[in-house]
Amino acid sequence: MNAANTELQKKRAECDSANNGIDLHLHLSSCYKFHHGALHPSRTWKESVVDLTIDRRKTLGELRQSVFQMLECWEGDMILSIAKPLPAGLHLYQILDGDELTLDGVGLADGADIFVWNGKEVGGTKVMTGPDHEPVVVNILRLAEYNEGGKGQHFTESQHVFSRSTKLGDLRRALAPSGGIMLKNGSGPDKEGKNWEVFREEDMKETVKSVGLTDGCSVLILDSHDQSFVNVSSGNLTAFTYDISWLQVQNFCRTDDEEQHVKMTATIETVMSDIKTKAIRELQLEEELANDSCLRPVSGNGKLLSPVPEDYTVKEAELKMGSLLGLCHGKAPASTQLFLYFMVGSDQNASPEMEIVVEETASVKECLNLMLEKSGLSGDNWHLRRVDWCYEAGEALSQENATLKELNVCRGDTLVITEGKLPAKGFLKIPVWWLKPSSHKKHGENAQDQVNGMTCKMDALQVSPAGDAPEYLHTDTDLCYAGSLEIAGEASLEDLKMQAMTLPCCPEQIVPLPSFLRAWTVDSKRPGKLLRNNKQRLNDYKLGARVEICLEALQKEEHLGPQELLLRVQMGIPGERDYYGSTDLVWDISKECTTWALRQRVASHYGLPVDKTEIAKYFPERLEWLPISSWTQQMSKRKRKKKQESLQSAPYHLKDGDIIGVKNLLLDDTKDFSTVRDDVGKEKQRQLALGKKKSRQAERLQEPVFSEEKLNIKHRKPEVALSINVGVFR
Repeated sequence: MNAANTELQKKRAECDSANNGIDLHLHLSSCYKFHHGALHPSRTWKESVVDLTIDRRKTLGELRQSVFQMLECWEGDMILSIAKPLPAGLHLYQILDGDELTLDGVGLADGADIFVWNGKEVGGTKVMTGPDHEPVVVNILRLAEYNEGGKGQHFTESQHVFSRSTKLGDLRRALAPSGGIMLKNGSGPDKEGKNWEVFREEDMKETVKSVGLTDGCSVLILDSHDQSFVNVSSGNLTAFTYDISWLQVQNFCRTDDEEQHVKMTATIETVMSDIKTKAIRELQLEEELANDSCLRPVSGNGKLLSPVPEDYTVKEAELKMGSLLGLCHGKAPASTQLFLYFMVGSDQNASPEMEIVVEETASVKECLNLMLEKSGLSGDNWHLRRVDWCYEAGEALSQENATLKELNVCRGDTLVITEGKLPAKGFLKIPVWWLKPSSHKKHGENAQDQVNGMTCKMDALQVSPAGDAPEYLHTDTDLCYAGSLEIAGEASLEDLKMQAMTLPCCPEQIVPLPSFLRAWTVDSKRPGKLLRNNKQRLNDYKLGARVEICLEALQKEEHLGPQELLLRVQMGIPGERDYYGSTDLVWDISKECTTWALRQRVASHYGLPVDKTEIAKYFPERLEWLPISSWTQQMSKRKRKKKQESLQSAPYHLKDGDIIGVKNLLLDDTKDFSTVRDDVGKEKQRQLALGKKKSRQAERLQEPVFSEEKLNIKHRKPEVALSINVGVFR
């Protein structure tokens, strides 16, 4: 009984501590310096901050005592102040006074920042505290001279920090000692800078706080010369932000490598033909060029965009201040014409991007014929598709007699000429592949030989399918192209399998019934989603217009239920970094889909003890194995409830067709699931990435026209793939 009471008291104490414990971040003044209007750590964050966990019901006196005990080397007075990280740095607020007050009573919450100092100065510099002295980060803009800033930039921009108690007169003396006017962007940092407000002379006695300057606000400094660009009598800079724009025009008509450009001003109502005439004159080019040239915006990566119609104004062309335009050969399209990009097939390396101008009233069929003529192709076995968001062939333009305008084809769109006729309305055209049985390395075979053999097998698959699908080349899996089917969307999956059985390229084994076939979608050149129900209509699967199907022949009939998961399991060869051949494992997840349940199912499949079985999921695109282990259950501080783990969620995202590696710890106690093939594949990926990086660098050096612009582009974080995982509700 005493032991039970002791255990109960212990649990109560743990629950009480979890419910009332708060984490505080103590910032030590000895690790901070005061500059640019705020406190900044002089060391790393880990060295400058000490974390302290304490009961919220304790008093400030007990908190102070705990801090003294943690900082044994502290000398002199100790003042605790509430701190808050701001864009300018760390700022201090009220001092924590009253040792008898509780932490909860003074408003200290979990994760609060507390600054430990002497209450006067930091590093010999006096520090002003409180909300009235908060530091504010202000963007200071000045009109750029011709040789200042990056090309096409209208302003030079710098950031300055001022206290909210700073008077505007002091701010102006610091920023414009020779005089001038200041204007505030009243639209805020996240909106377009259209509403500029002039600070009047009587505003110079106001403070930064009282005039509404906050973090990210922009202040424009204009000297006496710059003021000639604007009309400030009304107190606004409307004329500047709306009516005046700086544009840059670069000569692309030259055949040599010499760069020629001019910088000019234009209003939003300036017509593009006037800008072109002025650019030709300032570039000292032949006047006859005006009849055979056009202006094309240049994107950030140096690509020439569609020409702007000459009767467009700057506003209609949606040109921003500082835009770069290219003066190119060729006439600009009229307002009733469309400038389009097109290519043959979605592989940019195999087919370069071409350009064409067509009437917006032209039909899809007429546009296709013009594009075929320009690309040197003939025949009627072609159709047009739009380019989707990842720059691949997407939606087909199936209404051949509809006009481009009716189908909302816009200026600058990219279309893809795709081989093959479009199926009739309500029908799907589906390329079909056979998934051949995987060949595995025999015991004792050299791993490198197997890698070479695998490469040879992939090379052998580089055969263009006959007839209407030359682009289908799947080279990194055991897929054999069988042919293409035209089938009604109302047909069932069983009907598709029946038709596929009539294709000439069939598997070696006999397939007596459709139920002896397993159907997958093809995703990234591998089997993707498993199509289970033979009686379900193809339209109900929502396969999409560009779906491909691969079929796998089975030794026996299969009828998988919605709660059964199909996995490929393979046992590791003891003492070697390789595996025996894989087998199919059907796992019922209707009760649970947890690590323990999968380990039990795999152990039962191989007749092994559960505690002597290790498993891992293989990620073929990364050539990596992720061990599936019972990770530590996450506990909520407040409710102390276990969160349910599901292998169908992060980090495993288990799905049909996943490869599961198995280790028998009775024979092999190594928990390294990787193989020699993985090492070779990763090295090839590394070499490929390195080669692409070097080729991009070489291309930049060979493009002097855009080298300077590219260097001035703001560097952004590298793009990464976006993966959205949705919970399973079956």
